[in-house]
Amino acid sequence: MHASGPHAHHGPYPERAAGAWPAGVAYPPVEPDRFTRLVLRLHARAPRWAVPLAALGCVGLGMAYALLSDPTHSDPDARPTCLLKLTTGLDCPGCGGTRALWYVLHADLPAAARHHFLFVFSLPFLAWLFVSWAGNRAFGWRLPELRISPRVIGGFLALWLAFSVARNLPWAPFTSLYV
Repeated sequence: MHASGPHAHHGPYPERAAGAWPAGVAYPPVEPDRFTRLVLRLHARAPRWAVPLAALGCVGLGMAYALLSDPTHSDPDARPTCLLKLTTGLDCPGCGGTRALWYVLHADLPAAARHHFLFVFSLPFLAWLFVSWAGNRAFGWRLPELRISPRVIGGFLALWLAFSVARNLPWAPFTSLYV
């Protein structure tokens, strides 16, 4: 007898609900490669402060690069340069970020904001997110977490997209956003 009605399932697996895995089907676990096993072993043996320290080291290397390269006095086509700007002449969404970081590190916030306002605006939030994450991870601190809703993140990304488009428009007042 064939079932019909609102709860009947018509498909190759009548015993399963819509969207469920078929009963009795098991997939073998994926065997990790040698590099993945090495990374997992190192991670398991590393002290809890190692990952935040490595992240801080990466941030420090970025700051050192900005300070040593002095992007404010280099030619527009000096290497390394933005591939998008080099090939199209357009400013990319991050264009001016290195110069803005250089000015932030020299405590010149107006000049930093001139080069990339959204980068400068987001720095305090990024710094707090890092400090609260790293403090919790390395020392077990329970700092107040910055809770950012998906709607706020989406709004920020939409604003960044609009800023990226506006800074490439070829007429005033948008030409003042060129970097």
